[in-house]
Parts: sequence; structure tokens; C-alpha cells
Amino acid sequence: MNLDPALLEILACPNCRADLRVDEEASELVCTGCGYAYPVRDDIPVLLIDEARKPAGDQSSS
Repeated sequence: MNLDPALLEILACPNCRADLRVDEEASELVCTGCGYAYPVRDDIPVLLIDEARKPAGDQSSS
């Protein structure tokens, strides 16, 4: 993954507005608040809640 550090500083989780951390192994941006993991495809973060992988313990239905 090749993301601009300045971009990472301004990105926030669309679900809860918390900061995002990079998970290089999974090619994802993971929310430090709600735990949603957003995919990064071709070095472009896909910050759509419908595309996010929900945390393992999240049993709520939307």
C-alpha cells in the first residue's frame, strides 16, 4: 500500500469519525474507534460503510 501520510492525517472513519490506522498485511484502514476495516484498492481507500469489514464481535444488523 502506498498512501500519502498527509492523506492519512485527514481521513476519518465515516461511521464514527475516529482516526484510521493502516493494516499493511490486510491492505485495509482500520478504525481506532468502532473497529470497521475499510479496504484499500489500487492505493485508493474505499471509505464506504457498506464495503467495510465489521469487527468480529459486532452482531448488530443494519
